[in-house]
Amino acid sequence: MLEQLFKLSENKTTVRTEIVAGITTFLTMAYIIFVNPDILSKAGMPFGAVFAATCVAAAIGCLLMAFLANYPIALAPGMGLNAYFAFVVVGQMKYSWQVALGCVFLSGVLFFIISALPIREWIVNAIPRSLKMAIAAGIGLFLALIALKNAGIVVAHPATMVAHGDLTSWPVVMATLGFALIVALEHRKVLGGVIIGILAVTIVSILAGHQKFGGIVDVPPSIAPVFLQMDLGGAFKVGLVTVVFAFLFVDLFDNTGTLIALAHRGGFMRPDGTVPRLNRALLSDSAAAMIGAAVGTSTTTSYIESASGINAGGRTGLTALTVAVLFLLALFLAPLAGSIPAYATAPALLYVACLMTRGLVEIEWDDITEAAPAVITAIAMPFTFSIAEGIAFGFISYTVIKLVSGKFTDIHPAVAILAALFVVKYVVIA
Repeated sequence: MLEQLFKLSENKTTVRTEIVAGITTFLTMAYIIFVNPDILSKAGMPFGAVFAATCVAAAIGCLLMAFLANYPIALAPGMGLNAYFAFVVVGQMKYSWQVALGCVFLSGVLFFIISALPIREWIVNAIPRSLKMAIAAGIGLFLALIALKNAGIVVAHPATMVAHGDLTSWPVVMATLGFALIVALEHRKVLGGVIIGILAVTIVSILAGHQKFGGIVDVPPSIAPVFLQMDLGGAFKVGLVTVVFAFLFVDLFDNTGTLIALAHRGGFMRPDGTVPRLNRALLSDSAAAMIGAAVGTSTTTSYIESASGINAGGRTGLTALTVAVLFLLALFLAPLAGSIPAYATAPALLYVACLMTRGLVEIEWDDITEAAPAVITAIAMPFTFSIAEGIAFGFISYTVIKLVSGKFTDIHPAVAILAALFVVKYVVIA
């Protein structure tokens, strides 16, 4: 049955290899079952319900990828967009988390339509590489700010806007040590280094009496408080167009880039650079985003951590199926998730931020008309505390700088249209 479903022989792999690859991938991305509920709970969502929704959405996303696209790629609620969901859409814009879920669902619908039509390639190819890399780096900087805030390292200040907190406090010390441990373990290629770091900080804090221990295994919490709670009516409001676009835009480019990178790593890419079944993979991803919103979590997306499983020999959807099963088993770890303090997950956020900011290397620094808009895009995200604003500033600055510089041919019509829409949004709607 497995041979027929996943074509194991054709892909020169075995059941054992695929299962080992799935376990490897799960351990590298399992931190999300602790981090995502912590972040979304800041938006007022019930921690236990979000924990269950995270595991269920991840499992469904992996199953879609396994059976529709037959790729060893795992999915789960994405980092960056969950922070944008909680801290910007809900925290800053003051929309309810139900409306935010509605925006995630609508972005998934649009992503699905774009993936089914030739529009996706037109949009992806239209955006300059420098802006794509800057968006990834900007999200990294945005995550870094949140991580430093959760750890107590960065605090608000009336005169300087930000300042450092009490650097001798327990959360700061433990978060710092946790980050150093994660980096060291990842450097040594220790499997599950991120989750080991989170658990190490938690265990030490419990033993030292700074955190209560709620147990390890129990019956999964109810998903009912967040299941089908999205407010589509609120999401259709004009003021939320930018929010839906931000979810869509980041998910679209993040997914496309991740899938291409993983296809290259796994040897799936054809000689001409195209990826077999790419549309199926994107359709799986967009469907997972819609289902994830219905289940009760932020955007579900492909994980670059799937590269660890591919390196372990994963070549088919059986790897993704294995990850799905493990996410379902993780539902029973809710007490452990509830025992993890925010400063224990902060090092994981900061580590992911470090990985994302490496996109700055890919910017064309020798061409200031490419570099300047990229820098504006990247720094605007943490400084405005909004991924959407960073994207908007990037498109507008890119178009204006290219026009003033006389490089009209560098501006793709799609970029110019989007820049104009952003300007209209700020002038008319904002």
